[in-house]
Amino acid sequence: MMASTFKGLDLFGSGPHRFRMLRRGQLVVSEFALGMLSPGSLYLGLVEEMVEIRGRLAASSESALWTLRDAVLAQVLHPPSPGTLVDHSGRSYADMSFVRFEHGDRTDRGRAVSIEYTALFVDFREYPQGSADA
Repeated sequence: MMASTFKGLDLFGSGPHRFRMLRRGQLVVSEFALGMLSPGSLYLGLVEEMVEIRGRLAASSESALWTLRDAVLAQVLHPPSPGTLVDHSGRSYADMSFVRFEHGDRTDRGRAVSIEYTALFVDFREYPQGSADA
């Protein structure tokens, strides 16, 4: 099995993790929600590709765990800076922006110190205003 990476960095390899592609397809909104009185739905276009990673960061000490968290958070940039995301099976997702990192509410201690996390990556169809890559 190969390492999963973002921009060539092994941010999540310290512990177990899994990739999940989020919803795909058309964004559909009811006409009623848009203030129309008629029943029906409108499609607004394809949703952006989103990949979620859930896992655990693991280290030998509390301070080493904070170092891992800081390294991950350093990649959540404003404005977003796209890069290639590669999962542990070698599948590549081009032009992904790291947009959110949430870690768990408790640190588990045992042979290793670890914390759960969720990371979200988006392939923006149009980059947010102010992006250097826009």
